[in-house]
Amino acid sequence: MKDYGTLSQAINKLKLEEGYKNDFNLLDEKIEITSSKKTFGVDEFEVDKVLRFEGMSNPDDNAILYAITTTNGEKGILVDGYGVSSGQISKEMLEKLDLKDQRPIN
Repeated sequence: MKDYGTLSQAINKLKLEEGYKNDFNLLDEKIEITSSKKTFGVDEFEVDKVLRFEGMSNPDDNAILYAITTTNGEKGILVDGYGVSSGQISKEMLEKLDLKDQRPIN
């Protein structure tokens, strides 16, 4: 398992070393590339990696970083402050990003 360090170090490594150049926003039923406003439904992307970061002294510092590839080859990251259960998203999106899936957590 690769050590990604802190959240900011992980973002830099994913962007600069692994080609996850885009920033995604989480919408109710889609994700969106921030810069271009392109959107992708649940069936149009895969989660390649999930990195979890926990604050040492403050639970509010928790974050989850998703490395995502879309079906048309766009690669990027999605950062969620508390995990997907904290927002109002569709059931399908919740299942896609669920940490309890068989996906390994780094």
